[in-house]
Amino acid sequence: MTAIAESGVRTWTLANEVRGRAATQPDGVAMRAKRLGIWRDISWSDYADNISLVGHALLSLGIEPGDRVAIHSENRPEWLFTDLGTIAVRGITVGLYPTNPAPEVEYLLADSGSRVLIAEDQEQVDKALAVEARCPALECIVYLESRGVAGIDHPKLMSWEDFLARGAAHREAFPDALDRRAAETQPDDVVTLVYTSGTTGPPKGAMLTNANVEFASNVIVSGGGLYEPPPNASDVILSYLPLCHVAERAVTTWTNAVSGAVVHFAESIDTVVVNLREVQPTLFFAVPRIWEKLKAAVEVRMAAASRIKRLNYGIWMKVGNGIAQSMLANGGRHTVWSRIRYGVGYVFLYRALRDRIGLRKVRAAASAAAPIAPEVLYFFFMMGVPINELYGMTENSAVATSNRQGRIKLGTVGEPHPGVEIRLDERTGEILTRHPGSFAGYWNRPDATAETLDAEGWLHTGDVGEWVDGTHLKIVDRIKDIIITAGGKNISPSELENAIKASPFIREAIVIGDQRPYLVALIGIEEDTVGQWAKAKRIPYTTYRDLSEREEVLRLVQGIIAKVNEGTARVENIRKFRMITKALDHEDGDLTATQKVKRSALMVTFGPLIDDMYDGTDRLAGGDQSNVVVVSRVEA
Repeated sequence: MTAIAESGVRTWTLANEVRGRAATQPDGVAMRAKRLGIWRDISWSDYADNISLVGHALLSLGIEPGDRVAIHSENRPEWLFTDLGTIAVRGITVGLYPTNPAPEVEYLLADSGSRVLIAEDQEQVDKALAVEARCPALECIVYLESRGVAGIDHPKLMSWEDFLARGAAHREAFPDALDRRAAETQPDDVVTLVYTSGTTGPPKGAMLTNANVEFASNVIVSGGGLYEPPPNASDVILSYLPLCHVAERAVTTWTNAVSGAVVHFAESIDTVVVNLREVQPTLFFAVPRIWEKLKAAVEVRMAAASRIKRLNYGIWMKVGNGIAQSMLANGGRHTVWSRIRYGVGYVFLYRALRDRIGLRKVRAAASAAAPIAPEVLYFFFMMGVPINELYGMTENSAVATSNRQGRIKLGTVGEPHPGVEIRLDERTGEILTRHPGSFAGYWNRPDATAETLDAEGWLHTGDVGEWVDGTHLKIVDRIKDIIITAGGKNISPSELENAIKASPFIREAIVIGDQRPYLVALIGIEEDTVGQWAKAKRIPYTTYRDLSEREEVLRLVQGIIAKVNEGTARVENIRKFRMITKALDHEDGDLTATQKVKRSALMVTFGPLIDDMYDGTDRLAGGDQSNVVVVSRVEA
C-alpha cells in the first residue's frame, strides 16, 4: 500500500519502493545470504514482510516519529529489514560500525539518544551492556545471534525471534497501524543519522531525509551516478563494506530498492576475496584500499608463479598497457583495434585473471570515499575493468560527480551529475556543492551545521579541488591536510601518499611537513605481501615489528620512495622516513572506523619518530641530495 500525504501526493520512501516490488514481483529474488555454507534466496515478498514485522515490533515498543533505532552489526539481511522497518514507522536509523569499541558505542548511542539497539552477537551485546547505564534513552537491546547471549539475564535484552513475534502479534491486533503511521510520512522526515568518520574530533550525526535519499537514489540509478551504465534488476551486487557508511548504504540498500539489483551479503569483510569469486558481481563498488589489495594480490601471486605463467602475464599485461592507453585516449571506450587485442588477451590471460579475483562478470566498477592512485586505476584498465572514480560525501548523500563512459579522465572524479551545482571558492579553492541531496544538518549541532551549509544552500565540503579542461573535477586534498612548508610551498600529501601506496608492499604512508623545512613520511608495510617477498628472499622474521625493522625491508621501502621522488619536484621529495612497527588499528585510535588515518592522533603517538627525522643529521652517502631517503631503525 502506498503512503499518501494529506495533500494527496505520494510520499516516496525506500520502504514503499520495496512494497511496490513485492506487489509486482513477489517471488523475484531481492537478496541472498549464506547459511550453513549455502546461498539462500530472500524474495521481495519476504523482504517486505520482514519490514512489516520490524515496523510493527517497533510500534509495539512505543517508537514514535523521530525516535532513533541503532544497528550494530555486520552486513546481513536483518540490517536492511531494520533500516526500512524503522523508516516505515517514521523512525531514524543510526548505524554503528562493527569495529566500534565500547567507548565509541557509548558516544554514538548517547549522542543519538537511540531507544532501541539491534546488536548482532555476543561481542556487540557485551559492548552495549558495558555502557547502557550511561545511555539513558536506551530501552531495548535486540540480539540477532543467541550464542553466548541467551544465558544472560538482563531486563533490556530480547532475541530477534521474540522481537519479530512481537511484531506479528501487533500486526494481528492492529493490522492498519503501520499504514496509518506511513500515511503521515513527509519528504523532510529524517530517515537516518550517518555519523562522520571523526578524523579531527567527535563524530557528528549527519541527518538525511526522505527527499535527500530519493534524489540521490534517482541520480545513482536513473542517472548512472554510481555505475554507468545504470544498474537494473538483472544486476548482482556484493555487500561487504559497513552499511553505516553512506557509500555502502547507497550501493546496497538504495540501489537494491530502486533498481531491483540482487544483493549478496559477504560472510564478513575478511571473506570478500572468496565471496567475490563465488558471486562474480556485475556491479562492484570498492574503496581505494580494496582496489589496492586486489592489485597487490595479483602482483604477489604472479611473482611466485612459474616462469611460463610469469612470461604469459608479462606479455599480456604489456599488451594491456597499450589497450589501456587506447581506451583512455578514447574517454574509456574501446577502439576497434583495442577490442581486437583485448579479445585475444581475454583467451590467454584476462578472463582467468578476472575470474580469479571475482571480476569476470563486472560490467561497471566504481571507486570513491578516498583518493586513489592513478596507477591502481590504470592496472585494472589493463585487464579490461574500467573503474569509474566518483565523488560525494555523507553530507550530500554521496552525490556530486562521476566519470562517464566515453568521457573518463584518469585522475579526476568526473563531471557533476544532472541537477548538481558545483563551484570552487575563489580564495581557497574549496569545493562547494548544492542540490536536493544536501543534508538537513548535524544532529544537535546547529553551529557545525551553519559552518558547513550556508544560507544560500551551498555545502562546504572541506575538499580543495580544481577543474581539468573546464569539465572534470580533480580533488587536490582536504583543506586541513594541505601542507605548507617552512618555505611557503603548498603541497598535497595525499598525492604523494597514494603514489607510495600504489606499491603492493606499502599499507600506510603518512607524509608530514607542515611548517617544516622538508617532507618526511611514516611508513607501514603490507604484512602479507612483504612477508611473501621476505620468504622468497629467504629473509627470516618472526613478528610484524621484526619484519618492519629488517635491513632488507628498509632498503625495499627506500627504493619505493626514491622512485616516487624521481617523479616529483624537489620541494615534494620525501627526504627521510621511519617505519611504523605496528599495524595501525581502529581500537587503538590510529584509524577511524572507515580506516582513515587520524593524523592528529598519529602526530602524538609517533611524535618522537617525527621529531627524530627533523632533529637527526643522518644521511645516505653520495647521490643527488634532492632525492635522498634516509633509512632508520628508530622504533615506534
